[in-house]
Amino acid sequence: MTFTAKAEAMTPTTIPTTATPGGGTGEAPALGGLPDVPCPRELSTRDARELTHVFFERLQSLEEGTREYQYVRNTLIEMNISLVQFAARPFRDRPGGPENEDIIQVGIIGLIKAIDRYDPERNTQLTTLALPYITGEIKRHFRDTTWAVRVPRRLQELRLELAKATEELTAETDHAPTPSELAERLDLTEDEVRQGLVAANGYSTQSLDVPQDSPAGGPHVSTAARTARSLAETMGDIDPALEAVEDRHALAPLLAGLDERSTQILELRFGQEMTQAEIGAEIGLSQMQVSRVLTRTLGSLRAELLHA
Repeated sequence: MTFTAKAEAMTPTTIPTTATPGGGTGEAPALGGLPDVPCPRELSTRDARELTHVFFERLQSLEEGTREYQYVRNTLIEMNISLVQFAARPFRDRPGGPENEDIIQVGIIGLIKAIDRYDPERNTQLTTLALPYITGEIKRHFRDTTWAVRVPRRLQELRLELAKATEELTAETDHAPTPSELAERLDLTEDEVRQGLVAANGYSTQSLDVPQDSPAGGPHVSTAARTARSLAETMGDIDPALEAVEDRHALAPLLAGLDERSTQILELRFGQEMTQAEIGAEIGLSQMQVSRVLTRTLGSLRAELLHA
């Protein structure tokens, strides 16, 4: 039995209904003759292709926005979901890519656009139009949503070109290509290649707490001595002592201009960490006199530093 005969033998669809003069409902006359497709996604590829042609012919005669139009359009979408699944296969294991369900949903958007733009009178298969639309939507989704850092589209496309050229040159020369070799292969300047390589780092990110693969101490360290250190553990921190370098550099000429007694008291107080009473006993002054000298000297130094 041919597919046409099988389609005619199917029960006409009764999903959309219209009001009858008596207040009841009945089959929409605009859908008379169309086969009932209870599970459009389960159709074989051949059956889906032939039924797609039948439904598209009926879609041309329906008014957009009506229930009948929506039913036929939705059935066409459901019958051709396999095109989305086929186009999405190369992207399923893409690094940094979304979950498979997200890819399918994005691909369906491309399928819907193709169905809305398809013209059966051109005598071309829906596949010819749909696959570029589906693939384009998926690529656009990766371009717009999967980059960890937003970079211009030009650099996103350059990343793909660099990756392809790197793979080809590595296979030809048996070593990682240099920026100059990549520039020659892609007919670009070395600055453009370097800019693309830097931008490629923004495609994905990694937590600072993830253990690094490279062992601490170099490749010759024994396995037992290797430690899984995170990148955060290998990064330097701000040295508090560095903040005092500039202050000391600015303070040096001011200290050189102090009188001998003030310099001696500062040395004993902050250099040798003596108390005011001990300083007074050392140089023959009272504790109160030492306190006054320190207060006057430190106030003068602070004022000159802030003025400078």
